[in-house]
Amino acid sequence: MESEKQREDEKQWDENDAGVLRLPSGRLVRGRGLRHPLDPTAPTPTYALYLLGRQPPEVPWESHWLRWPDFRLPADRPAARTALKEAWERAATARVEIACGGGRGRTGTALACLAVLDGVPAEEAVDFVRRNYDRHAVETPWQRRYVRRFR
Repeated sequence: MESEKQREDEKQWDENDAGVLRLPSGRLVRGRGLRHPLDPTAPTPTYALYLLGRQPPEVPWESHWLRWPDFRLPADRPAARTALKEAWERAATARVEIACGGGRGRTGTALACLAVLDGVPAEEAVDFVRRNYDRHAVETPWQRRYVRRFR
């Protein structure tokens, strides 16, 4: 018999929750700024991708750290592509969270890359994320260029 925790872990994000982005395929991904405390009543992710210049603190769910300094691009682009593809794949069945310090620049860039993986044309992905996640997402010209070149 399934436990309550197993049933909770199998649920997807609520599309109406703060930071949740619905990709065209229907996958739901939550973007978040780590400087803002997580609401204690909010569901926790089953998997998270943290985009930070320094290693994040440990969390009680599965996570991956991608070295990505603030206002910059990922330190290792092939590793970033692999990590973003894994996050996109997991989002089909799990609660995936993408987060950086403020939840806009790096997180928005990563969400735009997930949108590209999901079929949004690379030239339209930044606008898609700004319309559906945060109008200030993807903060720098080089982040926008990174998304346009992401395949």
